[in-house]
Amino acid sequence: MSYFGQRAPTDHQFLLAIFQRVDKDRNGHISADELQVALSNGTWSPFNPETVRLMISMFDRDKSGTITFDEFGALWRYVTDWQETFKSFDQDNSGNIDQTELKTALSSFGYRFSDGFYTTLMRKFDRTGQGCVNFDDFIQCCVNVQVRGVHALFVCNRSLTDGMLIVLDNSRSPQHCCWLVFAPI
Repeated sequence: MSYFGQRAPTDHQFLLAIFQRVDKDRNGHISADELQVALSNGTWSPFNPETVRLMISMFDRDKSGTITFDEFGALWRYVTDWQETFKSFDQDNSGNIDQTELKTALSSFGYRFSDGFYTTLMRKFDRTGQGCVNFDDFIQCCVNVQVRGVHALFVCNRSLTDGMLIVLDNSRSPQHCCWLVFAPI
């Protein structure tokens, strides 16, 4: 059952009830496995474990590797905000994001990439091979673009207009490595 598919007021009692249903072993912490079961990507397939780990690392303030109730409220808001964002860019209401919709989303966030880079992002985050990105992979894609270098590259180095950004794609590797290289002109 997916508890994150519901948009409801985030009062204390509501969050506590959800937290207790997700915390299957009743230890006061939500593990990655428990969170993965509670989340829904809209395809009846398990939520991407890498996205689950990423979100836990973002909200796990006490570095326990789990989510406590105090950390859960922020995680809940984060996931529901991403749900609304995802739905707003899923123009055809297909339940997934195609390359055009991904480009629209990232452009609205302030990013401008080449079509080749969007193709690379699609190859990396389209786990089903259907030419689209599911909800869980959309979160991971956007967070990776923002946090793991691309955003820092554009924000910290305004001189990128004096060169070009080269994407070295190694999508056939087991870890789907994608390297960004700045080449001055």
